[in-house]
Amino acid sequence: MTQHNICIHGHFYQPPRENPWLEEIEIQDSAHPYHDWNARITAECYTRNAAARILDEKERIVRITNNYARMSFNFGPTLLHWMAQNSPEVYAAILEADRRSRKRFSGHGSAIAQAYNHMILPLANTADRTTQILWGIRDFQHRFGRAPEGMWLPEAAVDLETLAIMAEMGITFAILSPYQASRVRPMGVDGWSDVSDGSIDPRMPYVQQLSANRSMVIFFYDGPISRDVAFNGLLNNGEAFAGRLLAAFEEERDDNQLVHIATDGETFGHHHRYGDMALAYALEKIDSGNSARLTNYGEFLEKQPPTWEVEIKENTAWSCAHGVERWRSDCGCQSGRRPDWNQSWREPLRNALDWLRDALAEAFVENSRDFFADPWQARNDYIEVILDRSTENIDRFLKRHLTAPPNETNRLRALKLLEVQRQAMLMYTSCGWFFDELSGIETVQVIQYAGRAVQLAEELFESEIETPFLEKLAAAKSNIPKHKDGRHIYEKWVKPSSVDLKKAAAHYAISSFFEDYPQTVSIYCYFIENLDNRSAEAGKAKIAVGRAQLTSQITRETAQFHYAVFHMGDHSISCGISRFDEKAYSRMADEVLGVFDKSDIPGVFRCFGKYFQDAIYSLMSLFRDEQRKVLNTILEATTTDALAMYRQLYDNHVSLMRFINDSSSRIPKALDVAGEIVVNSDLNREFDREVFDYDAIHTLIEDAERAGIALDADTLEFTLRNRLEQLARKFQAAPDDLDLLDRLARGVELAVELPFLVRFQEIQNIHYTLGQKKYADFRARADEGDDDARQWVATFLHLAEVLKIRPPTDE
Repeated sequence: MTQHNICIHGHFYQPPRENPWLEEIEIQDSAHPYHDWNARITAECYTRNAAARILDEKERIVRITNNYARMSFNFGPTLLHWMAQNSPEVYAAILEADRRSRKRFSGHGSAIAQAYNHMILPLANTADRTTQILWGIRDFQHRFGRAPEGMWLPEAAVDLETLAIMAEMGITFAILSPYQASRVRPMGVDGWSDVSDGSIDPRMPYVQQLSANRSMVIFFYDGPISRDVAFNGLLNNGEAFAGRLLAAFEEERDDNQLVHIATDGETFGHHHRYGDMALAYALEKIDSGNSARLTNYGEFLEKQPPTWEVEIKENTAWSCAHGVERWRSDCGCQSGRRPDWNQSWREPLRNALDWLRDALAEAFVENSRDFFADPWQARNDYIEVILDRSTENIDRFLKRHLTAPPNETNRLRALKLLEVQRQAMLMYTSCGWFFDELSGIETVQVIQYAGRAVQLAEELFESEIETPFLEKLAAAKSNIPKHKDGRHIYEKWVKPSSVDLKKAAAHYAISSFFEDYPQTVSIYCYFIENLDNRSAEAGKAKIAVGRAQLTSQITRETAQFHYAVFHMGDHSISCGISRFDEKAYSRMADEVLGVFDKSDIPGVFRCFGKYFQDAIYSLMSLFRDEQRKVLNTILEATTTDALAMYRQLYDNHVSLMRFINDSSSRIPKALDVAGEIVVNSDLNREFDREVFDYDAIHTLIEDAERAGIALDADTLEFTLRNRLEQLARKFQAAPDDLDLLDRLARGVELAVELPFLVRFQEIQNIHYTLGQKKYADFRARADEGDDDARQWVATFLHLAEVLKIRPPTDE
């Protein structure tokens, strides 16, 4: 019996955003009110698809479902690495979805692998292709506990060599655009049919022959439906989405057909708000009907092996009409935001990185010849260390690959050599070329990876690499005159971001004035042990001397430093750092503390010059998050004073502002700004309280409306939502607590009355879960006459109504 099958594939990916020297993402103001773009997109997309809503005709939630379990998907390995550390609940839901999909789809999991850091593989050399594919497979095995059947190619960029490497490593299938097929024919037939115009039938799999004994199955997704999902509003209505998929079958055919689409996973919730709900509705509609069944590629391939061959167009991608030129030339592909800009910077950027890659590869081999048993095999296996940087795992890895037993010297050199290679691959992350401008954050990011590779290489090889690299980078010209070229961008943004153990020590010494660190602490990728610290204060001035041992958790490089930090108040901070020397430290500490004790401020600075010479650091030396935190602390008193002045201005003229607003006249900017600052500050403070003052909040909202004051909706929503989510989690942990339930219900009632939208997703998830697990018990106790249970049920049902969740009694 023939079957109609549907598969929706989501390519979930974000470019790696970590500072290459810190291995963590620093604050990104453009993602406000979130810390960074990974956090923002996780909230807007990945979290929502892990708990997607299906609504009834009254727009109430009737079901919360994990979309990932019923679709096909891949997640970028670098994104999953971040998510495991920063959003473990969503990460766990993704892994669980793959486990559930194996039960649903005849043992075939819906997750597929991805080449490691989104490098355009047809533009890579063979060594990099091999490592990227292998790392993607190993990362997948580590997370999902099984071998991947398929692999997503970054930007769907493909050539035969890449497919051959994938096939050799056990990958069975890939997914491509219909415009990447050249010609097709039934197996065993001599004549080919030209489909280079995108006319390939996407409803069946094809085989691409690679050699006498190797081949790759290719699924070509439905281009028109995929395009309409991504760009033409098909996700505006889940019913229409499902209908479009169901209408794509050819009814007169007698073979099993697969209607399948592929698009960026971020389409479902980030690019299209509520796209996750449209997806959930469509999956539910198809799953509950009789017209077609949901499947994934692995299951369909088992039931319907290919009967047709294909020849692909080599060096093509799904997001460039010119092959793979978007990642190496000014081909005309861009975002369209600034059509007057050119992308002629792409070619010299790639040329500079290619030169650097080749120079580093040559030095890698030369310096590894008598060091690693097989340098390239060591690089391929280095993914094991990236996934687990524990000392025990590193030692196991080195024992396997070094020609001599591991010791402190060869361990450090081995890890640095491999880190050079990791950074040299990260610098090819495709996003660096995708957009319009050389100084964009994605392009600066790949140049940062190059900068880290250069730093490590110069430490290892004692040769000048940076200067010739920058000469080549200067050929890449920015569209923005002040940014000049790649060399200027490197010197403006990359060099200041560079970190070594001394700079990390300076960060620790300065931030210890504002943080109460324990004896040992991890700061980003550095492990720091406090070995001595002495301080003294005189009014606003404070001084500290000390020594600490720092160890990089990436390279295991370690060193001791001694320091002196002098804070005169506000942002005036000076920090001297030097490699630890016991006698020098003793002399410095005694003299600096003695001079400070005499209130000889000029003498303190003379001591700094004497003992630290040019190794003087300031508040600017702090890593970005800590710098922001310290500045906020320093500015607290100043901000309070400024707010008091704005408050006086606002209080003295609020009646006039109301009159002007009532008369539909324009409020003077000075008064308008004062009102916005005061009211938003007060509301933010009220929303962040453990217990809400409802009268104060309602008064502030009324004042804002009467005086025509604009509310900072993003910040206020974020603060209030976080506070309500904290309350909901407390209630989840103690569901018998009537007070918590009542407070949560009142807080949600408040939120829905506000003149801006508050997102209740996590609160709805918690309520829905408790409704399934706890409601029946409380209902039974209430029916037995338990007054507390009766009150619990009444409040819980009222909260369901406010949250727009269909009550359990209606099910």
